[in-house]
Amino acid sequence: MNKGELLEIVSEDTGFTKADCSRVLESMLSNVKKAVKKGDDVKLTGFGTFAKTKRKARTGRNPQTGKEIKIPACWAPKFRPGKEFKDLLR
Repeated sequence: MNKGELLEIVSEDTGFTKADCSRVLESMLSNVKKAVKKGDDVKLTGFGTFAKTKRKARTGRNPQTGKEIKIPACWAPKFRPGKEFKDLLR
């Protein structure tokens, strides 16, 4: 499912226009990104938690040349599904 298909389904479920649903979705995603960037966890009960996590520096390999390269430490987004979501997939 892509974003357009999701908006179609949400529009049908709620009776709102696709444009309204799109603005709500864009606002939600934008605010989740801002919060995680600040270091806050965004917890959606029953769905999961979006968080910021630190990746350690590591050694990788260039797939074209096979030469080892150093990959620096960085911040990365992380999603942990909630119990309800995990149970749904079992």
